[in-house]
Amino acid sequence: MSHAPQLGNAHRLGIGIGWRPEIAEAVEALPGIDWVEAVAENVCPDHLPDSLVRLRTRGVTVVPHGVSLGLGGAGRPDTKRLTDLAERAEALGSPLVTEHIAFVRAGGPLTASPALEAGHLLPVPRTKDALRVLCENVRIAQDCLPVPLAVENIAALINWPDEEMTEGQFLAELVERTGVRLLIDVANLHTNHVNRGEDPATALDQLPVEAIAYVHVAGGIERDGVWHDTHAHPVSEPVLAVLAELRTRVSPPGVLLERDDNFPPPAELSAELTTIRETLRTPGPRPVRGMSVAPESGPSRQDGPTAPTTNTDPARQRLALAQASLLSALVAGTPAPEGFDSRRLGVQSRALGAKRAEVVAKVAPELPRILGGGYRAAFLAYAKSRPMRGGYRRDALDFAEHLLIGDLPEDPAARRELTQWWRDRAGARPPSRAVRIARVARAVLVGR
Repeated sequence: MSHAPQLGNAHRLGIGIGWRPEIAEAVEALPGIDWVEAVAENVCPDHLPDSLVRLRTRGVTVVPHGVSLGLGGAGRPDTKRLTDLAERAEALGSPLVTEHIAFVRAGGPLTASPALEAGHLLPVPRTKDALRVLCENVRIAQDCLPVPLAVENIAALINWPDEEMTEGQFLAELVERTGVRLLIDVANLHTNHVNRGEDPATALDQLPVEAIAYVHVAGGIERDGVWHDTHAHPVSEPVLAVLAELRTRVSPPGVLLERDDNFPPPAELSAELTTIRETLRTPGPRPVRGMSVAPESGPSRQDGPTAPTTNTDPARQRLALAQASLLSALVAGTPAPEGFDSRRLGVQSRALGAKRAEVVAKVAPELPRILGGGYRAAFLAYAKSRPMRGGYRRDALDFAEHLLIGDLPEDPAARRELTQWWRDRAGARPPSRAVRIARVARAVLVGR
């Protein structure tokens, strides 16, 4: 029997859309929107965007969706990140918060190696060690958050070797041991079907569907036999088919359309929402009744293999070494760990680099403007040997400094503008020529 706390009928979310600043006006004007989801890290609780304030005033529910907590990582969740997520939930009056079953950083004290950041969500191995650590991290998060937590299955391009469970089994065990809710992304189930040969129907059969808090629907594209979960393309028929398959098992409390880039006209967003509504009208089971939010005492928890672990626990250390080895291969060019498909690792590595370039261009739009058409190639060349270590804004500064050290860009006007941009944000004078030469020499020596 699952101990998962559920949304009661009074808290059914309905049909929603991902709120993004670029489409804020369109979202406010869309008919029939019951709720929105906002990326938690992009919302300041002391200065909520006017659009979100207006939506809340109209009675539209806002759910913060975290992307940087790294609950599937070997380390314990960062206290500040948890505090920030809790503050956003309270500021928005949200009935729950969500995050991902993924790791986003590795290395550091557990491995006595440099800390690395992926800049994206990476899959957790479906092993007993990883499940043990994930359960403990979820419990830590549950204890720190003022509202229930739901966790999302992610899309993946790579398979971990020697996995011990299917995705459905892994998620079912997680729910049973922690009482956490699930955010099921049907687009990610389709992605893993194409990329990893996993049957969405089998995963749904193994899931405790009564634990579903809500569902994500998103678009993607297939290139060279690999499905990329872009959130920048229309929702495909295979993804809608997975949604329909889910609907035959349960009436989800909420369904949300995600779109993060290449935003279409409002009429196209509205049409996609209409298609989602029509898909949900597929005959299926009646909504689960009598569900309620978890009591304040928290969900039931098991002893034994899911007892709290520490940062020196062997399970955490084994997971830390495995994740650091994989992330280093993806972002620092070290050899592929044993058992991984090196070709697929190359696809994932290039995808991470492209994602990193896109996000840096968003957080620092002056850089592609200053560098013009050479921005992307210059950034990808920089990223090949310089892993991200301090978030995207730090990455933008490091990239600019890297260019300045190399006496780039060659155009004097562009170089002056880049220098001024770096100075304004770094709070320091740009490196002198002597310092630049010394840094280049040091980088060469370290690389040997």
